Amino acid sequence: MTSGRVTVYFAALLARTEDGWEASDTELDDVETLSDLTDLAREASMDEDTVLVYIEQEDAWFGVIRVDGEEDPRIYVSDASAAARSSYGEILLTDELLGREPGAEDEIAALEELVDLDGTQDDDAHGRAAPVVADTDPDHDPDAVPAGPLGELGILTDLGLSEKELLTLRTDALGEIADALGAAEVLESVR
Repeated sequence: MTSGRVTVYFAALLARTEDGWEASDTELDDVETLSDLTDLAREASMDEDTVLVYIEQEDAWFGVIRVDGEEDPRIYVSDASAAARSSYGEILLTDELLGREPGAEDEIAALEELVDLDGTQDDDAHGRAAPVVADTDPDHDPDAVPAGPLGELGILTDLGLSEKELLTLRTDALGEIADALGAAEVLESVR
């Protein structure tokens, strides 16, 4: 009999208000996309102030999503390859963040469908063979996710945490981020 390991996540919202920071833990059960996560952050904001969403998978990786009003979310992930193996991490690893052409995975899947299982190509409506794109670099994996940090290193610079400090965070990253923001006390109330 084998026992499965349960993956433990912790997620918190830190919303800046005119009185300082407010913290709340949050459930990610209904979050399936980055848009869902962004909407969750915007709901926590009073006057389109800054909201930080923090997600951590045990000590494997953490991510910070910053939402400022209606601007696009800004993202930092401490270890992209570890996050890629996580359902919540995959939400953060957008095509843009990974440097992929948006929709590239859909195009690749469509091209793969043009080649039958027997290796022959389907012809288009005019009887011409459909194009097949060959990868000229045999070692290149377009789906590979880089190991290590990925995203916007300066995501917290204006809030008191430098790029260098962000890169050195490992365990209890949220505590150190909250310290830098002056929000450690309010964070402890939700932990």
